[in-house]
Amino acid sequence: MDQSNNPQNRKARRSNVLMSASLELSGTSLPVKLRNLSADGALVEGDKLPVEGASLLFRKGELSIPGQVAWVKGRQAGVAFGYNLNPDQLLRHVPAPRPRVTPDFRRPGLKGTLTAEEKRYGEKWVWRFPTTE
Repeated sequence: MDQSNNPQNRKARRSNVLMSASLELSGTSLPVKLRNLSADGALVEGDKLPVEGASLLFRKGELSIPGQVAWVKGRQAGVAFGYNLNPDQLLRHVPAPRPRVTPDFRRPGLKGTLTAEEKRYGEKWVWRFPTTE
């Protein structure tokens, strides 16, 4: 389990996302998947992540912020930003949640008219069940 799921480690609310970002260090750019983002840090996933404590520049779109690798576990790492992001800067990179769809449990209506044979079959089917009155 990665350390980002532990609520007691949280200073700010994190938004779960799945976007591309990059980490720049020592003149190289490392592409990563951004898994979650908050005002003070991010959870990233990628290959050949920098070691814990490494200073870096986190980039997402036009957002560029200095930071440090807080922890690394397998293909995931926590990035602590050098300063807290302004909520406007942060929300620009977090997609709005999709509206939930309310299920519609209505049965479909009949299209057209029933033939005489279909009506007889329907009446037989309905009346074959005894009522319990």
